[in-house]
Amino acid sequence: MALPRRKLGKTGVDVTVLGLGGEGILRTLGHDRGAYEVINEAIDLGITYFESARAYAGSESYYGLALRERRKEIFLTSKSHARDKQGALAHLRQSLANMSTDHLDLWQVHDVRTEADIGEIFGPGGAIEAFVEAREQGLTRFIGVTGHHDPRILARCIELFDFDTVLLPVNPAEPFYKSFLDGLAPLAAARGMGIVGMKVYVRGVVSQIPWFTGMEPFLRFALTQPVSTVVIGCDSTAQLRENVRIASEFVPMSFDEAHDLIAKVEPFARSLMYYKP
Repeated sequence: MALPRRKLGKTGVDVTVLGLGGEGILRTLGHDRGAYEVINEAIDLGITYFESARAYAGSESYYGLALRERRKEIFLTSKSHARDKQGALAHLRQSLANMSTDHLDLWQVHDVRTEADIGEIFGPGGAIEAFVEAREQGLTRFIGVTGHHDPRILARCIELFDFDTVLLPVNPAEPFYKSFLDGLAPLAAARGMGIVGMKVYVRGVVSQIPWFTGMEPFLRFALTQPVSTVVIGCDSTAQLRENVRIASEFVPMSFDEAHDLIAKVEPFARSLMYYKP
């Protein structure tokens, strides 16, 4: 069964509902063979959305080694955590070199957390100037923003700039933390943005919940939300294939199913969502 596709907001691009995240084996060094296998298996299984970040160890370089002639088959993304223009442009040059490509499909302002971040990014000489320049020069097609600390901060970013996409946490523990689903997703949807979900398995620690029986409810929950796609990092091709199976067989959760899962997660939500970057 083929992976379903959804439109990535106002980009107009149809992407698979499951994307390959830049973490897992990709956020390592020295695992070229395993990373190569995961990336190419993901393409073979029909995934079209692939992400990385300048901050993710060897992730970008793994893509450069693995993609080769397959670059045109995918929607490729990366991120910069630099807050100034020159720093972001330096990151972009490095990202393009590492990934052996002449452009990104989506370049994202990475992990915006505080008002101070906002002041730097959107102030004179701030990183957003680099993103606009990169789009004008054809080095990226689209511009996005990401964060998982405070939905109010991301909402402020969206008010200050016409981003194409936003990357935010989507899982049943998230409503008890600082709800991005309630506080940010409607604003992004109203602006026609592509919404990309992350932290679907809460960094994998959901497996520590006593009643845990498998990942499927968490991925189903995420895909039932108003997202274009969700990104999940994988440690192996076996994990990747299981995620693809679940996404390919996806049936939306009913309101009652989703509510029951949220209620079951509530006693563990605070410990699940409170994590260091």
